[in-house]
Amino acid sequence: MENTRNKEYYISEFKKTEQSMNGEASSAFHQIRKQAIARFDEMGFPTVKNEDWKYTNVKQLFDFDFTGGSAGVVTKKDVDALHIKGLNENIIVLVNGVYSEKLSYIKKQNSGIIIENLNSVLKNNPELVLEHIGKYASIENGFTALNTAFAKEGTVIFIPDNAEVKGHIHILNITGEAGKHILTQPRNLIVTGKNTKVNIIESYHSTGIEENFVNAVSEVVVGENSSVEIYRLQQENSGSFHINRTQAVQARNSVFTHYSVTLGGGLVRNDTNVLLDAENCTGNLYGLYLTEGSQHVDNHTLIDHAKPHCQSNEMYKGVLNDNSRGVFNGKVFVREDAQKTNAYQSNKAILLANTATIDTKPQLEIYADDVKCSHGAAIGQLDDEAVFYLRSRGIGADLAKTVLIRAFANDIFETIENEAFHEHLNNLVFEKLG
Repeated sequence: MENTRNKEYYISEFKKTEQSMNGEASSAFHQIRKQAIARFDEMGFPTVKNEDWKYTNVKQLFDFDFTGGSAGVVTKKDVDALHIKGLNENIIVLVNGVYSEKLSYIKKQNSGIIIENLNSVLKNNPELVLEHIGKYASIENGFTALNTAFAKEGTVIFIPDNAEVKGHIHILNITGEAGKHILTQPRNLIVTGKNTKVNIIESYHSTGIEENFVNAVSEVVVGENSSVEIYRLQQENSGSFHINRTQAVQARNSVFTHYSVTLGGGLVRNDTNVLLDAENCTGNLYGLYLTEGSQHVDNHTLIDHAKPHCQSNEMYKGVLNDNSRGVFNGKVFVREDAQKTNAYQSNKAILLANTATIDTKPQLEIYADDVKCSHGAAIGQLDDEAVFYLRSRGIGADLAKTVLIRAFANDIFETIENEAFHEHLNNLVFEKLG
């Protein structure tokens, strides 16, 4: 009953939004929105009866009527504090889901490169959006449907053939407003042509203690002989709900690398999917999650090997404390034509308390016969002998545990070539561990 009532609330909000659109309601893009809200009406929100959601119950969402917020509650000083030290950044700021031009800074780029907010591109270059949006992140659940139905704000990054982006691109999302429960639904579209390279940081932060809901979708097209790196960092408050879907598709000889770092949030669901859709692609998915209190973090991944001679590497590590719960479901799918596939997958977790839990399900589904694939999962606790050794060298108990946890996460850190982000993440992990 709660699911139905809440579904009707969002459908009602869509109708109110539609009535205020004037001429935009007849646009081609709005027809995509209307199709999406119809799908949402059919599907509603997923429940634990859905196989992919059986460990993650989203019914807490129905306790709140989420609403929009103001973009004026964040200052330049707030944004400056969230810059990554030592990183040469183009920074795109969304406050409560709304693009802030005065807080953003984008360097003058070479001709043809687009780094803009979605709303602006929809007005000035709608064909670019229509060509790609919704073509990769198919509507498989109510959250993706809802994001598509309300898609208006977010970031569009378009890099034509042989173009070089000046600086890293940092998409900075800040959510929160006193006395309100804010809903934001950023929609990101990242498209690269041939022979390009781009590094993107996608970060999420909270102000205040109110419960907020971020429902984000990113679609990524990696062009031939191109490289795309995305670092997604989630640091929202302990009452926040965060649902994130990233869908990438790769062309020949391309490299896609994605980091998912979850340090905050109350209920977090990360869906990260990549389709290796041509020969000689490399797809890398790395994840690190540190949980405490009653946090719930669910990481679902899919690596789809559709063509031969491709390689994928996946490694997720979690550290869980108190009454927190982690979920990892990683699937590697090798299609019949995808011969000469190399796929590696690993998920490891440390439980710091007897009350912390994790459900892990690594999967290999292979229909080709000339492949090299491996997967594994391991769950354990800190080594008491290692803690004793460090303490015998004069290191306090808490610091000894922190050092060992950082050492456990080192496999993830070693893959990070971006020195500034490496140092930034290192500081955040030590800060998180106290």
